[in-house]
Amino acid sequence: MSGRARLALCAYAATLLAAGALIPLVDGVGWLVQAAVLLGVQSGVGALARRVPLARTLTIGVQTLVTLLLLTLVFVRDHALFGVLPGPEALMRLGELLVAGAEDVGTYAIPAPMTDGIKLMVVGGVVLIGLAVDALAVTFRSAAPAGLPLLALYSVAAGLSDGGASWLWFLLAASGYLLLLLAEGRDRLSQWGRVFGGAARNSGGLADGLAGVGGGSSPVRTGRRIGVLALGIALVAPLALPALDSGLLGGKGPGNGRGSGGGTISAVNPLVSLQNNLNQPDNREVMTYRSNIENPQSLYLRILALDEFNGSEWRSSTRRLTDVPDRLPQPTGLGRDVSVTEVRTNISASRSYQQTYLPLPYPASEVRVGGRWRYEPEGRTLVGDDGQTTRGAQYEVGSLVVEPTAAQLAAAGPPPQELVREYTQVPGSLPGVVAETAEQVTEGASNAYEQAVKLQDWFASDGGFTYDTTVTSGTGSSAIARFLRDREGFCIHFSFSMAAMARTLGIPARVAVGFTPGTMKADGAISVGLRDAHAWPELYFEGVGWTRFEPTPSRGSTPSWTRPEVPTDSASDVAQPSADTSAEPSAEPSAEDSCPPQLRQEGGCGPSQEPGAALPTDRGTPAGTVLLVVLAAVLVLVLPLSPLLWRTRARNRRLGSGGRTPTDAAARTLAAWREISDEAWDHGIAPDESLTPRKAAARIVRLGRLDTTAAEAVHRIAGSVEQVLYAPEPRPSAGLAEDALTVRAGLRASAGRGARLRATLLPRSSVRVVWAVAERRTALAERWAGRPGAGRWTARLRRLTRQHG
Repeated sequence: MSGRARLALCAYAATLLAAGALIPLVDGVGWLVQAAVLLGVQSGVGALARRVPLARTLTIGVQTLVTLLLLTLVFVRDHALFGVLPGPEALMRLGELLVAGAEDVGTYAIPAPMTDGIKLMVVGGVVLIGLAVDALAVTFRSAAPAGLPLLALYSVAAGLSDGGASWLWFLLAASGYLLLLLAEGRDRLSQWGRVFGGAARNSGGLADGLAGVGGGSSPVRTGRRIGVLALGIALVAPLALPALDSGLLGGKGPGNGRGSGGGTISAVNPLVSLQNNLNQPDNREVMTYRSNIENPQSLYLRILALDEFNGSEWRSSTRRLTDVPDRLPQPTGLGRDVSVTEVRTNISASRSYQQTYLPLPYPASEVRVGGRWRYEPEGRTLVGDDGQTTRGAQYEVGSLVVEPTAAQLAAAGPPPQELVREYTQVPGSLPGVVAETAEQVTEGASNAYEQAVKLQDWFASDGGFTYDTTVTSGTGSSAIARFLRDREGFCIHFSFSMAAMARTLGIPARVAVGFTPGTMKADGAISVGLRDAHAWPELYFEGVGWTRFEPTPSRGSTPSWTRPEVPTDSASDVAQPSADTSAEPSAEPSAEDSCPPQLRQEGGCGPSQEPGAALPTDRGTPAGTVLLVVLAAVLVLVLPLSPLLWRTRARNRRLGSGGRTPTDAAARTLAAWREISDEAWDHGIAPDESLTPRKAAARIVRLGRLDTTAAEAVHRIAGSVEQVLYAPEPRPSAGLAEDALTVRAGLRASAGRGARLRATLLPRSSVRVVWAVAERRTALAERWAGRPGAGRWTARLRRLTRQHG
């Protein structure tokens, strides 16, 4: 195997080892296998392109094109031209997946479910990091800078991991990078010697490549220092990141079912850890309440509504917030002839339950609660402001029990066009089987109400669906199609699928998230536990408003208006609260778990896909997200360009104007000489400090193949240097900066395109920064050695250096 082939294999292995740090962040490891296959194809294409051979930039371009084709084939094949070519529709779909993935990353608890968006971000990110590593380490033969993308990959994973990445992933990432450094062949070692150790004093042999100039270290030692520095940054970077709680990119409260706050729903989003809560062995109490409602089994506690479906997820729209009014307005669409009863409910939330949205019976008409809360009129929800949550909240709610008859729902008129446009939108990615199934199930229905009842009954009893909380969660188009095919899932699948199918039929629909009524306690209070969490569809009927349906089998209660044989025809009245409704609810959990065996398996249903929309208060991007983005940009973009930036700054400083004294003139002359020496070094002509300025100038002219103009400029600067070094009274020279620029232009003109690109992006002379750091470290070590008691600590550091170096 050739040296370059070995280097490509090590680059491939290093990327996969670093990608292992992402494993704790998401469910399953199937994505890693997929990423490994894509990386293998990408590396193979690079190897073939280099064997042709193609120019370096063309090699990277071919790899980039193949990578795009692979991502299109894997993630958006249905939208691609001929199933593989990334046309406009495929690119748009990739963009949608990336947006959805970014929102999922910011809201899901660790380990997050492998949604389509997260999968694209994880697999695509690993493949792009692999492309950068392969380009730097193999195409440009610079293994040390290739550690920067690997470092970025590990640092982001370490910052997002719950409690920090484990040492196993750190060691794997470190081993991959060190393996990449060690993969440098003998010929690469001599090149590293010229780059990081200066030129050999005597030409010939491997020893020349390993021997430094002017005290420069050997390439092996320098590579070791680079590795230690990079690994040190990888250790320190996660410490600088903010502590992350429940979500991949932050959030308050527990929410992931682990730690002291385990078993509570995420404070940022009620859907994040719902599936974990459903499968917990204990139905941990989150709130208790008392109400004067006649039928407590119809009192659902609603948190918020998800009204936007973008193909990747259901989420709540960003809407305007207002102050909480003393009396909430009349519900949208509710007519005067519908039976309405007003009831009072006193609710006490557990201190372990932290939720941004306040659970309320729907539709609430009045809310008395302390703290900082805001009102969102469209969804009739209360949202905590400035960090306000439900933790320990005690509040009183007046709400309406709306009981339409089947005849009233069947006779409902057409809803407003504006409402229809908003609440019947379905994404273009929704598979056709969804609309086709909706048409088949509702065949024979004469109005929207009959269609809705047929859909509910099909899911709840007639369609052969099985309730199973262990099914992989997901609310996107592919998850709905999979649910209709496999016919097993839990309430997020039932509610989201019914809402999507209703929309295809032209019925305005959204999904409500909250809790089923709970369990009655001996003292008359009702206890609501984690396993009572639930999701259900709400469909709009003009004259009635948003109406609850229950498609999930064995969960909650079937609404009376969906059973025509038991109509509700009681007159409208307003019930007076009973004398004990204001009593404080008991906070003690129920001593008896009345959940039947099937429900014991289910827990309390709830969606696992969070709405993801920014709260209407629009607090802006979380600080943790901004910090991570900035850090990633610095690591991936700025650091690889740092040699170029340093070289440009050094050139401007050396060739800039200085003072007018003889000392200043001498300094300008020596700076110009240093500049052309470094420029020659960047173009492959290593400096030789054993030569006089005149002989060094002749060597630069010969090896650099300079034309007459550039050669004369080199000799003029060399003559000025000899004046400064040897003449009793040096004569000041003019035009040194112009001569240095002329020499630079001559070197670039005679070099090939690849050499010019390397001299610009990865100038060899930038190793002077490493030397400067080493000198400062030596100076600090000498100062430290002079302090009392420093010998003991120095000996420990040396032992650690020998062990880890």
